[in-house]
Amino acid sequence: MDFANFLIQLLNSLQYGLLLFMLAAGLTLIFGIMGVVNLAHGSFYMLGAYLAWFLVRQLDSLVLAIVLGTVIAVALGWLLEWSLFRHFYHRDHLDQVLLTFGLIYIFEEVRSILWGDDVHAVQVPEVLNWSIPLTENLSYPVYRLVMSGVCIALALGLYLLISKTRLGMKIRAGAFNREMTESLGINIRLIHGVVFALGVALAAIAGMIAAPIASVYPGMGSSVLIMCFVVVVIGGIGSVRGALVAALLVGLVDTFGKVLVPQIAGMAVYMLMALVLLYKPEGLFKQ
Repeated sequence: MDFANFLIQLLNSLQYGLLLFMLAAGLTLIFGIMGVVNLAHGSFYMLGAYLAWFLVRQLDSLVLAIVLGTVIAVALGWLLEWSLFRHFYHRDHLDQVLLTFGLIYIFEEVRSILWGDDVHAVQVPEVLNWSIPLTENLSYPVYRLVMSGVCIALALGLYLLISKTRLGMKIRAGAFNREMTESLGINIRLIHGVVFALGVALAAIAGMIAAPIASVYPGMGSSVLIMCFVVVVIGGIGSVRGALVAALLVGLVDTFGKVLVPQIAGMAVYMLMALVLLYKPEGLFKQ
């Protein structure tokens, strides 16, 4: 593998890892802070992709589609937390699994009714639809670099929100000790609503920015959900920092595995997870 090919694969792994982080961050926030096992998280990724496809056709702008789609995702997350999830915080994890598993089928049926079962494509914005030449024969799409930049900006924003703001302090307090946080007069239900809406929005944004480089199709959330759980387990349940490190590791292993050892590429990520759990059963980072 020459340097140009290595650079392309490295950029691909970075872009894939950062996209996985967008998904896994929302999942680990919801589980680590609210204690909810959310199997429907992949459906929010699918919802984001379909919203991007639908809204681009109406608005003729991917940027506007992402902004409006984010608002819709936040509203949906808040509504779901208020109407369903807050009634399951103190119930068994099996009840939560059954609830979110049922939501997967509901979202799939609603998607089928609203947008049908066809495969769709989202056009890359014209201003970003070009490539940077690396050699005479190889180039790299600018849109993928923009995707990575957006994911890095959102990761930084999430870090600042959780670590440096008053709201983040309340979120961390609620995750550490809910009863003590409530006794201090903090509205923990409001915090949970914010966290769940944020998690849904992150997954939907990941689907919206990924739509132009991938097909928009039924059931697309199922495959990414599995990888999200792998990232959360490797990074440590409830740890956003762990989700970032694990997502980048998974991106590297998956991308270079398909290039260097395609025979075992399908299980390379799971071998990484098994290796991490062998030495660090709680994951790379604790909450």
